[in-house]
Amino acid sequence: MELHEMLAVGYSGILRTLDYTLKGLTKEDINWQPKPDCNSIGWMVWHPLRFQDMQISEFMGEEQLWIRDGWYKKWGRKADPGESGGGMTPEDLVKFKSPGAQTIMAYAKAVVERSLKYFPKMKKAELDRVLKGGPHKPYPTVGIMLMIILSDSLQHAGQAGYVRGLRQGIGWH
Repeated sequence: MELHEMLAVGYSGILRTLDYTLKGLTKEDINWQPKPDCNSIGWMVWHPLRFQDMQISEFMGEEQLWIRDGWYKKWGRKADPGESGGGMTPEDLVKFKSPGAQTIMAYAKAVVERSLKYFPKMKKAELDRVLKGGPHKPYPTVGIMLMIILSDSLQHAGQAGYVRGLRQGIGWH
């Protein structure tokens, strides 16, 4: 098995998990917060998708899908290429509203499918390239960042499933 195939299996798991978690949810369910200072299901899904879109776009030297394809409009957000949810206040979280599950999954599919197209094109030297700046110390390589994105995405998907359980009880799973 090649590295790009392993990455494809992992990143495809993001879509499977999100689809399972979002299936049958209303916009009200998706935007529900257990407490005002907690993230909604929609935010927990949006945040790692934005980060993935930002990073993969940068690696590919292309514009973010968020901006290029107008996804920000479907989410009622500004066309801010730097917005991914980091640093949001509790007040920001209350104001954050997600679209319906179908739109969320369409953005998720666009982001992950773009990543899947990128993986086979990567060269060993690209995986070892050190990314300067950002919050991570020591600075990660592209390869490490791809694993951070995968880990963060699956962690947030699991958190979204947990919040769904809080909202709907044990019967949803």
